Amino acid sequence: MPGNSFGERLRITTFGESHGPYVGVVIDGLPAGLPLSKEDLEFELQFRRPGRQYVTGRREKDEPEIISGIYEGRTTGAPVTVIFKNTDVISSFYEEIHYKPRPGHADLPYVLKYGFDNWDYRGGGRASARETVARVAAGAVAKKLLMMTGTWIAGYLTAIGKVDAEAASFEEALCSKYSPVRAPNKEAEGLYEEEVSTAFKEGDSVGGIAEIIVRNPPIGLGEPVFDKLKADLAKALLSIPAVVGFEYGLGFRAARMRGSEANDEIVYEGGRFRWRKNTAGGILGGLSNGEDIVLRVAFKPTSSIRKPQRTVDLRTLQPAELSVVGRHDPSVAIRGVAVAESMTALVLADHAIRAGVIPSVRLEKDQVGRIEEEWKRYRSACSPSACSPSAESQQ
Repeated sequence: MPGNSFGERLRITTFGESHGPYVGVVIDGLPAGLPLSKEDLEFELQFRRPGRQYVTGRREKDEPEIISGIYEGRTTGAPVTVIFKNTDVISSFYEEIHYKPRPGHADLPYVLKYGFDNWDYRGGGRASARETVARVAAGAVAKKLLMMTGTWIAGYLTAIGKVDAEAASFEEALCSKYSPVRAPNKEAEGLYEEEVSTAFKEGDSVGGIAEIIVRNPPIGLGEPVFDKLKADLAKALLSIPAVVGFEYGLGFRAARMRGSEANDEIVYEGGRFRWRKNTAGGILGGLSNGEDIVLRVAFKPTSSIRKPQRTVDLRTLQPAELSVVGRHDPSVAIRGVAVAESMTALVLADHAIRAGVIPSVRLEKDQVGRIEEEWKRYRSACSPSACSPSAESQQ
């Protein structure tokens, strides 16, 4: 099954199935000398972890085990391999699905492509969102590497179902990590929770829109013509399970504007060129221009729902009814924010290495010091204490 790898200079390959013994990732192309620990990965993984309110009840520990590429706490330049043991698997939930493909899911396309006898139906097999735990682990590594350039990444849900929120600041996006529905503020959180809870009680699900903000990206990332930064970001984000749309900057709104409205004024301030409104979302001509990169991805509603749906029994080819039992997210968008952040980080780190902004072979001592300092600041800025209501009132 090709298509399991992503990236050029910084390349990841994920492996494993939803109900197999392990899932994991191989990260190739990291420079030597990057400080990296299990705790670094766990910090990011906690924001995708299942078994919490409003997400799947599957209680995986998501405990990463780094089995290659690290010596005395630093990368060696060899591939870094991270594995996760699947510990909370109940395959019996999927026996009916074995013969009744779920509407909206990858079940039937996998059967048609690979053959019924070769399809791992348990938990969706390779098509399961369980695979994304590997992406978030790799994204944690990419996020830490990007600290060398002072680049931070944060996301939040700007919409859940039919409920929209006001655009959030970068600081609000950072603190949305501690919202059970990745809301940017308490007002939106209450509305989001009501939307998700209502759908869940009805045996249904809702979608959502995640906005990802990249603060202080390096200038000039991206390659003409086909390796534009926007093109690689689009491929990365659209590769996430349940993502059905991608836009950056004005996005689809630009199609309804005139050029005089969509164009942005260029100014020279503080010793650098700036764009006054950043309507381009930090990317022009496929290259990063130094402004915040702002992108959005749309997640469809979770396909596995309890409400009865019509399908076909593969044994008889006759119409059948299916009500999906099991432990599924009422809104995949909630945990999807962490995955979208991670894929964004991987693209930017890959392009930073390609552009020579980050060394491809070895990090120097001063660069390592900068990474450690920025990583500490980042973790502190999106810690529970920094994001508490009392902390907000003091700002």
